[in-house]
Amino acid sequence: MSTTAAHVETAQGWFSRSEAWLDSKGKGAWIAAMILGFIFFWPIGLALLFYMIWSKRMFNGSCKSRRLAHVGSHKFRSSGNTAFDSYKADTLRRLEEEQTAFEEFLQRLRDAKDKAEFDQFMNDRKKPATADESDD
Repeated sequence: MSTTAAHVETAQGWFSRSEAWLDSKGKGAWIAAMILGFIFFWPIGLALLFYMIWSKRMFNGSCKSRRLAHVGSHKFRSSGNTAFDSYKADTLRRLEEEQTAFEEFLQRLRDAKDKAEFDQFMNDRKKPATADESDD
């Protein structure tokens, strides 16, 4: 059973490495691989076409952006060093608090600007009305 698991892991590793290599080369490499698959053995080309459509590689802007997003998803795993992990957690918590405070500050600025614009509108609206009353 362990040889079967090792074989599956090796095959999956080969496929993952091939996929990562094609992703690093861009959409053109995927299209070239598909065309070569059709030339040499049409079921391979067809399988690559279906895989590109299924994985949305065919219609998205870039394969590289997907690879970078996948790499960024592992940034919160443990390093194995508890002191460093504690420091990282404290720093991330502090940065999140600063971001929240900054977003609240920006919201207060927007609210103050909206209020000032509304007050200016109301003052401009009252001026013609008071000018008409003083003419009477």
